[in-house]
Amino acid sequence: MNLAAIGMVAAPLIGCASRTEKPAMASAGAKPRPPKTGVPAQPQSQQLASVDRSITTPRGAQITEMAPPPDIFDAQILDLDFWLKPRTLEVVRPASNEKARLLYWKDGQIIDSAYQELCHLLRDVNGKKTTAIDPKLFETLWGTQAFIARYGIEQPLEILSGYRTAESNSKLREAGVPAARQSLHISGKAADIRVANLNSEVLGSLVRSFKQGGVGFYYRAGPRGGWIHADTGLQRTWKG
Repeated sequence: MNLAAIGMVAAPLIGCASRTEKPAMASAGAKPRPPKTGVPAQPQSQQLASVDRSITTPRGAQITEMAPPPDIFDAQILDLDFWLKPRTLEVVRPASNEKARLLYWKDGQIIDSAYQELCHLLRDVNGKKTTAIDPKLFETLWGTQAFIARYGIEQPLEILSGYRTAESNSKLREAGVPAARQSLHISGKAADIRVANLNSEVLGSLVRSFKQGGVGFYYRAGPRGGWIHADTGLQRTWKG
């Protein structure tokens, strides 16, 4: 399916509805930021990026996962109804063997009980602490999952890392894991994600096209492949 070919128009991205309910705090003192509204529309004539179906990691390992059609890179070209329909997010947390499928947003409002459960799923598994996750991050995760579902790729998002305490973040750095000293994971504004059968280059390019924050590409060889860091900070990209 080619979105441009069927005449879909550019529309505001995340948080385009007129009403947004502020979710309850998941922990004392935590203040989740309401979803951003009024993201400027992009011109319909925007060029679509092409897919390199023979992507190679920096170490030379061939990636063999399924590569979807070129349109998947361009989340800017979407119909308005896409952003107004109810939002159900399906996630799995390998570190705790948890999974859930939750309707967390409907009729322009966040459903508090589902939001709280999502915050719990993205908790610091090692530090055993939970905080309020930035609602805009959930919108990015939902938009990613809903967009690839249009191409028949219906898989839960694997959450490899969500919220981290400062202590957990320091331990990761000491263990040689790529973690920024002032990581946005610490403030509940970042997640490391993966989708089965979707290589990290394609997934990261899709997340980047939402233009809602930073995107880090982490290429790894092996059956599980790499992962993508998505956050709601400044727009930037990097490879790790």
